[in-house]
Amino acid sequence: MSGVVPSPNIWDSPDVYELENLAVDRGGLIEGAMRAVHDWAGQDVLDVGCGAGFHLPRFAATARSVTGVEPHPPLVRRARERTSGVPGVAVLQGEAGALPLPDASVDVVHARWAYFFGPGCEPGLAELDRVVRRGGTAFVVDNDATRSTVGRWFATSLPSYDPVAVDRFFARRGWDVERLDVAWEFDSRADLEAVVRIEFTPRLADAFLAGHPGTRVDYAVVLRHRGF
Repeated sequence: MSGVVPSPNIWDSPDVYELENLAVDRGGLIEGAMRAVHDWAGQDVLDVGCGAGFHLPRFAATARSVTGVEPHPPLVRRARERTSGVPGVAVLQGEAGALPLPDASVDVVHARWAYFFGPGCEPGLAELDRVVRRGGTAFVVDNDATRSTVGRWFATSLPSYDPVAVDRFFARRGWDVERLDVAWEFDSRADLEAVVRIEFTPRLADAFLAGHPGTRVDYAVVLRHRGF
């Protein structure tokens, strides 16, 4: 799969990444904002870059069917184990630029911190055009590098990232954007420190942790969505 870019955080440390998934947006603001645009109850949902399948059971609670697509075989296995007893869920190995689904087969697409980061994701956008039914919606959740503590950490760690250019890239292609204020909320300081250390270099992680006490970190995200 030549179009796959490794994700060291979850690929190398899936158990720690699970702590991150549990900590992000405990109030459910992201899912609430998605439902306000397009509720997936009774519909066919695709999760692109589903990782270990954290969100699949959540969608399956009301969706007609849920398909997770993930390129990394160990994560595919984890996602299948997680959803083995959940009706209507399938996990397929594949990549965003060549989705292993038929044309016009899903109503809602969810991609969270996966693949759709701006210029370079054109093959995946073309695949969304192919697999999403008319009247469907695609959602992309990403970091907001312009606001919040986590946003500042992200911008410091990736100085070449241009959030204005990314916004323009998606806007030119008909995507709307909402900016949400969520949080990382951890059960312990040790959990927070473990997550920070899989997301940033040791030097930056040390500096960020030294300057931020406690178990909560304010976090801004962008929710992009496009109707088809």
